[in-house]
Amino acid sequence: MGLWKFAKAAGKKLRRGGAAEAATPEPEALKEELAELGLDATGVEIKVAGDKVVVEGNAVSAEVKEKIILAVGNVDGVAEVEAEVTEGPEPVFHTVVRGDTLSAIAKRTLGNANRFNEIFEANRPMLSHPDKIFPGQVLRIPQ
Repeated sequence: MGLWKFAKAAGKKLRRGGAAEAATPEPEALKEELAELGLDATGVEIKVAGDKVVVEGNAVSAEVKEKIILAVGNVDGVAEVEAEVTEGPEPVFHTVVRGDTLSAIAKRTLGNANRFNEIFEANRPMLSHPDKIFPGQVLRIPQ
């Protein structure tokens, strides 16, 4: 099992029925968020224990599972995501700090600032624009 840390108070605030969700999101709200993002959560079970989310089961691919980890981790109220990743190498994630840009992250992690679009594409649909990242957000770094 892998355990990834997220900024508990820096994520997306989930809304249902016009009101903000409780401090810790319910599994159903997280599943709705995955569906809204167009992520296929078939074969995956989401459990919440305090500010920790446990992602169990096998997703349709390793890439989708990594995106599920990011999508639920980058939700307000979630501090940790625990999941078993059985296919391929351990996922590589980067926590955005103040002043980061996708180009700077690409230079540090991939060795070339011009590869920023690879990071952007690896984080779609959670990212809508390459310039819209924020401190505390966790991004998937493609391998």
